[in-house]
Amino acid sequence: MEALAIVVPLREFSHSKTRLRRAGVTDVDKLCEEWAERVIVAGQPRPVYVACESVSIAQFAESLGADVILSDARGLNEAVQHAHGVLSPQYQTIVVAHGDLRNPAGLGAWEPPAAVTVVADHHGTGTNVLAVPTEHSFQFAFGSDSARRHVHEANRLGLDNLTIFTSAWAYDVDEPEDLIP
Repeated sequence: MEALAIVVPLREFSHSKTRLRRAGVTDVDKLCEEWAERVIVAGQPRPVYVACESVSIAQFAESLGADVILSDARGLNEAVQHAHGVLSPQYQTIVVAHGDLRNPAGLGAWEPPAAVTVVADHHGTGTNVLAVPTEHSFQFAFGSDSARRHVHEANRLGLDNLTIFTSAWAYDVDEPEDLIP
């Protein structure tokens, strides 16, 4: 069993970043592709898997050297839960990294300091990067207040956990103001 794999959940770029589109940001598809590419490349040399429902996203991921976990998931949590189940027999830990991190540098060399490590977003409430062991049936809770909910799940399972509030990975892109470094 290998130690760690990185999972980058991606949805079709044309269906991503609704808030940016509503705000009139142009070239959102291209921006999503650029962010995702940086995250996938930053995850290497570790094994990187893209969890997706789209053949075009799968082809994009494979062109960057990532493996693909295709599913018919409906939403982020279901896609990540599926990837966790697929990868559990092969890896001790999976690290879920969102494909819109502004600065994913160092992702491929990162050693999570606790069994469950939550890297919170810059608001301190969301989860941008999450390391979890595969030997437990961890229930993912991305969305509103996910950092707290992931810690609650780690505590429910009796797992050592740590939340990191200061990290370059705390910055993702959801709103137009997030585009400004």
